[in-house]
Amino acid sequence: MIREFFLGFIKIYILYHATEQPVYGLWLIDELNRHGYKLSPGTLYPILHSLEKEKYLKCYQKTIEGKKRKYYKTTPKGKKALIEAKEKIKVLIEEVIK
Repeated sequence: MIREFFLGFIKIYILYHATEQPVYGLWLIDELNRHGYKLSPGTLYPILHSLEKEKYLKCYQKTIEGKKRKYYKTTPKGKKALIEAKEKIKVLIEEVIK
């Protein structure tokens, strides 16, 4: 059950960072690890693919040092979802943290 809660937070966290700048899988794994979340590629990439399928993220490829890397950027639908999520999170956290 706890894992499911955190996966929801991670989706919002991904939308947040993908709004700030294009992100890629390994960067997200490292960033989440820095905050204490240990995600494997087998967990992260299905999340990225589902966010892309639902049109919250857009994916594009870029070649860096001869290697193809997929970058993800938040779509207008993703930005709207992030704004709504932030508002709801704020209300819930204020009540839970009292």
